[in-house]
Amino acid sequence: MPTLIGDLELPRVSPNFLELRKAVRRYRREAVHIGLSGGPDSLALVAAALAENMQVTAICIDHNLQAGSAEVAHNAAAMARHMGAQTIVKSIHVAPGEGMEAAAREARYEAFAQLTDEIWVAHTMDDQAETYLLGGLRGNPAGMKDASRRLELSIIRPLLRVRRAHTHGACEELGLTPWQDPQNFDDAYRRVAIRNKVIPLLAQVHGGDPVPGLALAARRAVEDAEVVEGDVEKRRHEWQDGFPTALAAEPRGLRRRMLADFLRGHGIAVNSRKIEAVDQLLINWHGQGGVAVGKSANGRLEVVRQSGKLKITD
Repeated sequence: MPTLIGDLELPRVSPNFLELRKAVRRYRREAVHIGLSGGPDSLALVAAALAENMQVTAICIDHNLQAGSAEVAHNAAAMARHMGAQTIVKSIHVAPGEGMEAAAREARYEAFAQLTDEIWVAHTMDDQAETYLLGGLRGNPAGMKDASRRLELSIIRPLLRVRRAHTHGACEELGLTPWQDPQNFDDAYRRVAIRNKVIPLLAQVHGGDPVPGLALAARRAVEDAEVVEGDVEKRRHEWQDGFPTALAAEPRGLRRRMLADFLRGHGIAVNSRKIEAVDQLLINWHGQGGVAVGKSANGRLEVVRQSGKLKITD
């Protein structure tokens, strides 16, 4: 057991930090890249990976969205180096406005993909519960996977079974002073309002901590989705030359995922409204015209029903 990570002395008794170390052992690599904001979750994750004898490169992204953001990124990098990690600080620019949080996330992952093909991020069980509630409000209750894949980047979430209290507690045990993002105290952000208002209210109604149950529901949603997605992948050949109208007989959930795959295969962005409209061409056919699903160089893209199949025309 190491007594030091870099120049940081590890305490003899650190129950919170031990929970993190046990969590990262399941994902042990010789070398890892970790997204480091400087907050308690990512800072504790860097420390845990180092304590488990992994070579860590901490990537600190400066989004340039707040005054002093460059200083925050460089301070985070300095703390990581103090613990023995290598660091990269990368500045990116995100256009402010509606949907800024999602845009910042996309830009961050694009930046990670330029530097590595696998990134560890510090989402906790509490984040999983919040994600499930937010998805439910959009009609799509879902969760985060332990490991997921974007086009050029694998995303690993070693702490999904660990509570936020453990990451905060670990930083206290190690004597680390994490950055506190002021947005985490602004209830104008839906996730923050869920965290600060909704979950405490659920705890009162439930008579106990609601996070483990919500996180379990999120994990089950992920597992169920993986089964359906696997079936869709195996059957993808069935709609390579058009989506057969005979698939209207498939269960609704499976059919809609098939339709989504069909549209994405033609480079069409998918949302629930489009899927519902296209699905009507299958289950409620009465000779109606095509459904607009996007644009092309020649005009708008439509899904039409022709000769027993759904086809995409422009």
